[in-house]
Amino acid sequence: MGGSENGATDNESSSPSTNKATETSLSPDSIINLDQGDPTLFEPYWKKMGDKCTLVIGGCDLMSYFSDISNICWFLQPQLGDAIKGLHRVVGNAVTDGRHIVVGTGSTQLLMAALYALSSPSAGHPVSLVAAAPYYSGYKDQAEFLRSGLYKWEGDAHTFDKDGPYIEVVTSPNNPDGTIREAVVNLGEGKLVYDLAYYWPQYTPITHPLDHDTMLFTFSKCTGHAGSRIGWALVKDEEVARKMTEYMQISSIGVSKESQLRAAKILGVLSEGCQHFRTADSENFFQYSHRIMRERWESLQNVVENSKIFSLPKFPQDYCNFTGKYTDSNPAFAWLHSKEDIDWESLLREHKIIGRSGERFGADPKYVRISMFSPPETFNLFLERLSAIIDNTNGNVVGGEESSIIK
Repeated sequence: MGGSENGATDNESSSPSTNKATETSLSPDSIINLDQGDPTLFEPYWKKMGDKCTLVIGGCDLMSYFSDISNICWFLQPQLGDAIKGLHRVVGNAVTDGRHIVVGTGSTQLLMAALYALSSPSAGHPVSLVAAAPYYSGYKDQAEFLRSGLYKWEGDAHTFDKDGPYIEVVTSPNNPDGTIREAVVNLGEGKLVYDLAYYWPQYTPITHPLDHDTMLFTFSKCTGHAGSRIGWALVKDEEVARKMTEYMQISSIGVSKESQLRAAKILGVLSEGCQHFRTADSENFFQYSHRIMRERWESLQNVVENSKIFSLPKFPQDYCNFTGKYTDSNPAFAWLHSKEDIDWESLLREHKIIGRSGERFGADPKYVRISMFSPPETFNLFLERLSAIIDNTNGNVVGGEESSIIK
């Protein structure tokens, strides 16, 4: 890519401000919100990086709408494009050669752009949009919010049987249950969008570089920087990339350059840390975040295994090309299940825990999604309350009496 911005430079003397939003002081009766995937869990690592990730942007810098007019995505900062390619090359999770990079305000906007690009206005009727249940709850919300005439949410890909064109969103690893997914419908007129927000080493073994026509990634789940609102798409087809860029141009006239340069800086630091992988005196971000996620999952599994009626998905180990060894999956969310007729979300609310019901994901209310991203104090209090719930339900099962929470 041609050109570069010179306005943003390293600042060796200033330090980032403290993020008060992530500081917590919980009382024993505090409400615990584990509904959203807000990845502040990784904040300590980036705090330790200090000024390595700090930028100074002058008042006269980055004033133009345009970044590189020779690029299809003309508002993509070249530094970010280079950083994205470099990171995928180091991690080995996606093919970037021969791909167009389209940057968006998170992968949420990019999904809307992809639906716009892959739909056909000339068809005279909306294209069917599907995803295999349990699917990310946001897909339905996003598709129905604008009531677009280009596409229509049709729900579970497993039960989809209509003729004609369709778009299937494949989330892998899946949100909410962490499973590795492939397309389900596999009909001739289908187009696929792969949402790969969690295909990073802290969540799942990197078994091979994925090579699909349209692949979406997000800065928030890669590094934890959700507030920057940066996502990117790797797009094989030039016309699809052009139409996605057109959507971005119409909806927001591009993407914040400040956010792009911050993301480029942090992704560069991340890639540099991976270059020293496996050295005795270095723990790169993916090692750190994998360790934290593994410890959380072990703690949760130790609690849930004491239950007679609640369970978690089991994930086989697989060889990770990034780490060079067999590793576990540590999904961003826990998909808790009850073999009894329990409304999980309502049960948790009785104990001042907010989760997201399985019904939101096209599944049964016997399931609930719990975020694994919460601050340590919040997560530990959740484990305490979950242990109490399990003790209570175990007592009801042993005694053979029907509880108010077991219908």
